[in-house]
Amino acid sequence: MTTRFNHAFHELERPFAWLDFDALDHNVSTVHNACGQKKIRIATKSVRSVEILRYLQENLPNVTGFMTFTAAETIFLLQQHFDNLLIGYPVMEVAAVRQILLFIKAGKTVTFMVDKREHVRFLAELGQELGVRVQVCIDINVSNDFKLLYFGTKRSSLHSLESLTPFLDYIKNQEFIKVVGAMGYEAQIAGVGNRPVNAVKGKFIEVMQLQAKKQVTQFRRIAIAHIKAYFPSLHFVNGGGSGSMAYTAQQKEITEITVGSAFYAPALFDQFTHLQLEKAAGFALSVTRKPERNIVVCHGGGYTASGAIGADRLPVFYEPTFFSYLSLEGAGEVQTPVKVKRKTVNIGDTLYFRHAKAGELCERFQELHGIRGDKYVGTYTTYRGDGQCFL
Repeated sequence: MTTRFNHAFHELERPFAWLDFDALDHNVSTVHNACGQKKIRIATKSVRSVEILRYLQENLPNVTGFMTFTAAETIFLLQQHFDNLLIGYPVMEVAAVRQILLFIKAGKTVTFMVDKREHVRFLAELGQELGVRVQVCIDINVSNDFKLLYFGTKRSSLHSLESLTPFLDYIKNQEFIKVVGAMGYEAQIAGVGNRPVNAVKGKFIEVMQLQAKKQVTQFRRIAIAHIKAYFPSLHFVNGGGSGSMAYTAQQKEITEITVGSAFYAPALFDQFTHLQLEKAAGFALSVTRKPERNIVVCHGGGYTASGAIGADRLPVFYEPTFFSYLSLEGAGEVQTPVKVKRKTVNIGDTLYFRHAKAGELCERFQELHGIRGDKYVGTYTTYRGDGQCFL
């Protein structure tokens, strides 16, 4: 399976990060088909490369803009001539937000995420200071509280009409705030795979997600209608994620779907039975030791993903049939022992891996090395390669 990788990358020093453009193009097509007629907002945190963000924008129909993840990253992308940016999380950095407002005065479109009065007050004060009417998106919480289990993410405080109404009343009186969007992100559907290692857990997740979809659909439609009663000229209603594209595309109130992880198809998305994605990104390590006949040691490899600690946060092998970690060592900071099955691996060989989550891989490498077919197609700098580090 990795013969073409070895052919294309034979001259590169290990470790390095790779990007398979054949797989990426397949995933772009899959995303386009899954999202149907909805517009697509690209999640920058899952890509973290200016050149690849531009590639996606050029090759994916219906792109409406980008969802960024910090104020500093937003400034960086504005400096790279990107536009139509939605900051996906509340930001409270005074100097950075002032700089963004200056870009807005110069004609750029940036929207800020809010779900508390403190967010609105902060933006309104800076907007008044600089003479800018600040565009905001209201983030509603569509997680499911099943009493014995909270199914979703702890993010927005707006989880009911009772909490939403006074917030809308407050915003309506803010001269320097303009509500242009609303978002209801169904993380419990978009980011939770229904095929984990534990099959029993998988069945439980499927049942929970089926119930969650019913509740999300009902509450989000009611909440959006309530917001529109206050602000009838919403420009967009954002929802979804890579794991819920088909579901979100069917939701009448949604105008755009945020997609990021689906492009690289990291290992966590192998757990989604309904996604037909191809392995598009990962990293390569050199085998430097062979302490036993069926044990080799790679130099590096401890690129674990964020989130709740567990085995699913480890990188996975590109060829999982042949390799496994040692239970007492896992993926190590400077070396990773690997058990080899039904394959001959020697010192000097290369093992290929995939990161558990999407853009976090780019925080470890300055470049992505591209392949198309069995041909090396060059390097593409990551945020890190551009000298940037945002979170």
